[in-house]
Amino acid sequence: MYKINENYLKLPGSYLFSTIGKKVAAFSEENPGCPIIRLGIGDVTLPLSGPVIEALHKGVDEMGDAAGFHGYAPDLGYAFLREAIAKSDYGDRGCRIAPDEIFISDGAKCDSGNIQELFDTDNIIAVCDPVYPVYVDSNVMAGRTGTYDAETGTWSDVIYMPCTKENGFAADLPKERPDLIYLCFPNNPTGSSISKDRLQKWVDYANENGCVIIYDAAYEAYISTEGVPHSIYECSGARTCAVEIRSFSKNAGFTGLRLGFTVIPRDLVCGGASLHDMWARRHGTKYNGAPYIVQRAGEACYSREGKAAIKQQVAYYMENARSITEGLKQMGYSVSGGVDAPYIWMETPEHMSSWEFFDFLLKNANVVGTPGSGFGPHGEGYFRLTAFGTHENTLAALERIRKM
Repeated sequence: MYKINENYLKLPGSYLFSTIGKKVAAFSEENPGCPIIRLGIGDVTLPLSGPVIEALHKGVDEMGDAAGFHGYAPDLGYAFLREAIAKSDYGDRGCRIAPDEIFISDGAKCDSGNIQELFDTDNIIAVCDPVYPVYVDSNVMAGRTGTYDAETGTWSDVIYMPCTKENGFAADLPKERPDLIYLCFPNNPTGSSISKDRLQKWVDYANENGCVIIYDAAYEAYISTEGVPHSIYECSGARTCAVEIRSFSKNAGFTGLRLGFTVIPRDLVCGGASLHDMWARRHGTKYNGAPYIVQRAGEACYSREGKAAIKQQVAYYMENARSITEGLKQMGYSVSGGVDAPYIWMETPEHMSSWEFFDFLLKNANVVGTPGSGFGPHGEGYFRLTAFGTHENTLAALERIRKM
């Protein structure tokens, strides 16, 4: 008789956003015709930019001609995209990242979940709390997290690093030594950012203690504050301790196209084994590459016109973030985030739990957000709203909340 991976059975309930989807669907069925405004899942609403659409059309035309047709993509991705990334995202910021240290994928979510395959199941992981659920759930599936305590919402073999109002929702260095450290800045879900000096302390800690940092920089395009790093490789010594994961979803609106990349420097070596070479081997075995036309669309994001379009899209969403932040503060809510990230992290009112406020907001304002407890124990008592809606829906949602 075959056996299953029983680690999957340890996962509590369904994925956070699946649960939200089911609750919203049930509400809609009970209240047909009720206009719901969704500020929960971080999906973009603006259409793809002109340079991206032009690149897609050109790519399709090439694929329809024998001379321009492309089959399977190179394992690491096409050189034209990797070279554009190496120059614009790293070289122009003073970071030494070579094109062959960049692995093109179909998005940061997959890479965030798959990167743990490079590491032994005995490794101890440390995560910020609250945290993007993929980091923990993927390690649960691998059998790395121990047993689940339903009362506390924690795993026995995971080091939780609290992100609280007191530390600016940016975790302090762990008291216990982990092997793998997951960091995300600008942060999802809290919207917090981190200074270069503070991030340098994490890099120094990792090098001194033999740790690897998995650094999720999916929201770096939203940084506006001086002194906030866009990449962990802006820090000295990061090449020997850090993997960086990025996405085209939130800056260029590729949630429906799917494109991202992971950077693994050749200097990142464990016991003589190169993590770069290991990831290349995994990539070649398990992945056939993002489509040619999508990679051409990604390349277009680095043209002068493409960069200008991204800047406009980011500004649009950050105007929503400003409206939400200021609007909620005027109503008397305690709010953070929304400055270097498209997420607003608000305290739930009147001692409501996160899910109680979710139900209250859905019923009384017909607005959907994300309960903070879905991101971890220290998310309880908080609620995440996203700035990815339209201007009109964002303002309408605020007016509904004001009238509750």
